[in-house]
Amino acid sequence: MAEVNSRTGGLYVGFIKPLADVVMALVVFTIAFPVFAVLVIGLYFANDGKPFFFQRRPGKNGTIFKVVKFKTMNDRKDKDGNLLPDADRLTPLGQFIRRTSLDEIPQLINVIKGDMSFVGPRPLLEEYLPRYSARQAHRHDVKPGITGWAQVNGRNAISWKQKFDYDVWYVENISFLLDLKILFRTVKKVFVSEGISSATSATMEKFMGNEE
Repeated sequence: MAEVNSRTGGLYVGFIKPLADVVMALVVFTIAFPVFAVLVIGLYFANDGKPFFFQRRPGKNGTIFKVVKFKTMNDRKDKDGNLLPDADRLTPLGQFIRRTSLDEIPQLINVIKGDMSFVGPRPLLEEYLPRYSARQAHRHDVKPGITGWAQVNGRNAISWKQKFDYDVWYVENISFLLDLKILFRTVKKVFVSEGISSATSATMEKFMGNEE
């Protein structure tokens, strides 16, 4: 059974990490605000007045919150009223934002609010909750993150099983040094644009069931 690292899980996870998250998020958001404002304007025109994407996601202990991201895909539909595939709805500006990971900037607001952390398992779809195995569900023992161990080890280019294995491993081994390592590796991944898409999709296929 997964268990948050007892050596650091108390003081670090309970106090130091959330405090550092809020302080760092405020600093980064202040520095990034000019870029944020330009992207809001660009996406406003690219997506018919909708620069942001809001979605319910499970956080720590499965508590639902609304994650905010830049809207990188438009709402184009086929003749039957169904949304077109992701690859057909991804706008040129959206593609650039995803490639440079700038779509994560608005999630700094979620960090400031306390819904998320800088580092942790990514917040996935609410519909996945009943599909996890007992072990996979331990990814919700900590706050979700903007980046995480799975993101720096393949992101969307790895299978769901690999992602969940990385997520649970993180929960079991969480520490300040591990978070620092993930943040440094995230910066590198952003510069080389690795793992943004899966092998068969512009984003990532849905998780349809327990893979363990």
